[in-house]
Amino acid sequence: MPRIDSFLWSVRLYKTRSKATEACKKNRILINEAEAKPSKEVKKGDVVMIKKSGIKFEYKVLEVLSKRVGAKLVPDYLKETTKIEEKEKLKLQQLAQKTYRDKGAGRPTKKDRRDLENFW
Repeated sequence: MPRIDSFLWSVRLYKTRSKATEACKKNRILINEAEAKPSKEVKKGDVVMIKKSGIKFEYKVLEVLSKRVGAKLVPDYLKETTKIEEKEKLKLQQLAQKTYRDKGAGRPTKKDRRDLENFW
C-alpha cells in the first residue's frame, strides 16, 4: 500500500512529493472525510479530498500505485468527482484573476499599487 503523499505525486496532483507532504501536514488532504497524515496509506475505493485556495477537489481512487505515471495513464488510477458548485467557484476565481490584471502585464508599478490602495 502506498502512502498518500507518494500517491498524490504519482498521479500528478502535486509536482513534487515534498509539496504533497506539506499539504498533508497543513491538513489540506482528507481521505474519506478524515484528515490524512503524509504516512497514511491509500486503498482502492478511497475518496481523496484536496483543499486548494478555498476549493475542495474530490477524487476517487480506482487503483493504487507507487511509481509516477504518465499524464495519459492517470484516468486509470483516479476519477475526479468534484461537485459542480466547486468547479463554478474555480471558474469565478479564474475570471476575477483575469479582470484584476492582464496576463503578461508584468509586475505592478508603483502607480498601480497606489491606485489599488486608493480603491480599497
